[in-house]
Amino acid sequence: MASRTMERTTSPSDSLSSFSSQTGKGPLAIMKRLSCLIVLFLAFTARPVKAQGLLGGLLGGVTQTLSNTVGGVTNLVGDLLSPPQTVIVQTTLGLSGLQRECQLNGCTVVRGLDGVEGQVFLVQPQQGLLPDVLAGVLRLLTGILDAEPDQLVIIPPNISSGAVQTTVPSNLYQETPVSYYGSTVWYGYAYQPAASIIQSAQAQRAFHVTGNAIVADIDTGVDPNHPALKPFLLTGYNFITNQPGASELTDLNGATGSACSSCQAAFVDQHTAAMLDQHTAAMLDGSQYADFGHGTEVLGMVHLVAPTAKLLPLKAFNSDGSGDLSNILAALYYAVQNHANVINMSFELSSSSTALTNAINYANANSVTLVASAGNDGQDEMVYPAGLSNVIGVASTNDYDQRSSFSNYGDQVVWVAAPGENVVTTYPFGTYSVTSGTSFTSPMVAGTAALLLNLQPNLSPSAVAKAISNAQWIGPNMGYGELNVDWALQSLY
Repeated sequence: MASRTMERTTSPSDSLSSFSSQTGKGPLAIMKRLSCLIVLFLAFTARPVKAQGLLGGLLGGVTQTLSNTVGGVTNLVGDLLSPPQTVIVQTTLGLSGLQRECQLNGCTVVRGLDGVEGQVFLVQPQQGLLPDVLAGVLRLLTGILDAEPDQLVIIPPNISSGAVQTTVPSNLYQETPVSYYGSTVWYGYAYQPAASIIQSAQAQRAFHVTGNAIVADIDTGVDPNHPALKPFLLTGYNFITNQPGASELTDLNGATGSACSSCQAAFVDQHTAAMLDQHTAAMLDGSQYADFGHGTEVLGMVHLVAPTAKLLPLKAFNSDGSGDLSNILAALYYAVQNHANVINMSFELSSSSTALTNAINYANANSVTLVASAGNDGQDEMVYPAGLSNVIGVASTNDYDQRSSFSNYGDQVVWVAAPGENVVTTYPFGTYSVTSGTSFTSPMVAGTAALLLNLQPNLSPSAVAKAISNAQWIGPNMGYGELNVDWALQSLY
């Protein structure tokens, strides 16, 4: 089948992953390192200019790319100049033992990251001690298995291959409400070309499955009142404010902060422009809202493929696209311990992290299927978590079964591809958007995993990956090819 790309109003990064040993470990991608500590305060100091215009009424068939993208990203990078602040520690000492060691070595335990396991903690250096120095000291201690500086994860729009969105697809105008497995959605969303390409509706009907599973998404949160998603949303959790609920609408109500430690940038993949309902191509103004709505858009793609799957939103990113690796880790452990069957990760890191690998391995050992986006740099490069051997990495294709120009490629990170250009999906305020990027192909595969588990609940993650590998070959460097949901389900018989 054809390869596709996905893009959204925000830009989460899709990492490429490969399950089999065939995918190996290729050369590392170009590292975009930011050695800094960042504290981002996102204050809603002005009206959400474009959003109000968007919601105010029909503004005509206008399209608009984000002309301020480069400036916004540049300003964001310019803010990341403070030294790192925190360290992720894996230990067998438990909380009390780690606290004793911290008293002797100049640190304070901030919180646990792995829930009931009690072995992974976030600690903060004291008295100006640099996190990388503290990590080196802690690694020498008995009972400390690993220590690494926290990382800043950023979700800037990816402009390396230019804007994909230039016109509004006609199906965005197809606003007729239709019933869709327990919710009411727009016709143009339920019956869009992407669904036809991957044969999701055909598979749902033929095998009588709609997704009896819990799919977690580590992202910017969700619009908890979106009519399409609300019947299937679980409460979720906000790891930035450390409280239940994962509404991304709270980012519009005041200041939020993100503190990172070793600030090596990671990226949640999106592209550059997106069109929303009300027939505009506008987004919220300002870099502080560069990724607002991303989580709602990603969960909309899960819902499209697995319409009755339970959706577990886990907020680890702010609306500006920034987040900490420590919050991602906490979200991974939380998802596993709250019975998620599938975890979607539409973000990427350019270098490996032992703490992230350990969390991924923990989820995999607990029979959780992990899916990640391959990234939007248009490169054959290694990214994480998609490049890990037990993660399904997903690339993007267009409607002509070709790799999207912005999609990363290479079998080291790509297991399969899915349509990712001009897809229609849910957006905050109960609206819809047209978007492109690998961030939106990954949730299609996550939804397919939910359908497979609906058909055979005891499938292991490797068996899920094998079933999904029954895809349409589209050429080299794109894994097993383009996702075919019907073929994946057929392979279980």
